[in-house]
Amino acid sequence: MTATDAARDGGAAPVRPSLHADVEVARGEQRIAAAFDVEPGHPLAIIGPNGAGKSTLLAAVAGLVPLSSGHVSIGSRAIDGLPPEHRGIGVVFQDYVLFPHLSVHDNVAFAARVRGSARAAARAAAEPWLERYGLADLADRLPAQLSGGQAQRVALARALAADPEVLLLDEPMSALDIEIRDEMRAELATHVREFGGATVLVTHSPADAAALADSVLVLEAGRVTQRGALDELRASPATPYVERMLAASPE
Repeated sequence: MTATDAARDGGAAPVRPSLHADVEVARGEQRIAAAFDVEPGHPLAIIGPNGAGKSTLLAAVAGLVPLSSGHVSIGSRAIDGLPPEHRGIGVVFQDYVLFPHLSVHDNVAFAARVRGSARAAARAAAEPWLERYGLADLADRLPAQLSGGQAQRVALARALAADPEVLLLDEPMSALDIEIRDEMRAELATHVREFGGATVLVTHSPADAAALADSVLVLEAGRVTQRGALDELRASPATPYVERMLAASPE
């Protein structure tokens, strides 16, 4: 039984570890350097202009992009030398990256399949997650038959079905139609609070950061230029970008 299973069955809430990253990444001509800590239950938003390196930084923490130097740890466990599937990290990608040939049920079951479960056992393990995220009636559909909001829920259920210690979200609102973003932002915020672990969100939207995160790290041209709560950044912006971004966003 996983920690999440125990909590859902009435046991003690899982004690989840913090995330620590102090990394440098080189991709072509791009250089990114950032250090941050994320405590469980206190999500961090990484925000910045296009091309700042936000998604690359997230991918480096997930193990999808190699580090030039530095380290990543979850609690006392160093993970920077581990392959992505052994890091204990769940990732929801910008375009959700659902397997197009698999049903909703089998997409969510993939989390257990990666851990070595047989197909029948993996599908059985996925069923509570389908119920939890309102996907049971969509279980036999293929990703092409889903709305943007439905696809987001499938991607989140697949990530959390692996019982990760850390959750990474890469621009989770960008693939959604603008008409449903407010609704889905509120829904995602609820799911992030229920997860309760260390969560990192990449976004260019102050609205996403305000709804989903407790603090903000600003990345510009591959470097951290400011960190704090949105109100702190608004009161004392460190760069012209921060000032423009927050001046253009609602309070």
